[in-house]
Amino acid sequence: MLELLVFLLCGSILASGILAIRLSNLMAAMVSAGLSSLFAAVSYVLLAAPDVAMAEASIGSGLSTLIFLYAIRKTSDAKE
Repeated sequence: MLELLVFLLCGSILASGILAIRLSNLMAAMVSAGLSSLFAAVSYVLLAAPDVAMAEASIGSGLSTLIFLYAIRKTSDAKE
């Protein structure tokens, strides 16, 4: 059962990564990239690595996503 859940999470990581590449809207692509990082954090918890999961969740899906979204918003405001 655990293996199936890990495989589903890995498939979700791949799907959201591909979606992040294929989307033309930068905000939606960055949210999708953050979602793939969140899926990775959940898979680390299931694989019994809670310290890695906390680092991935806080830095990967939290901080870097917020920084990129802020940068995208600031640069799109400068264009207009």
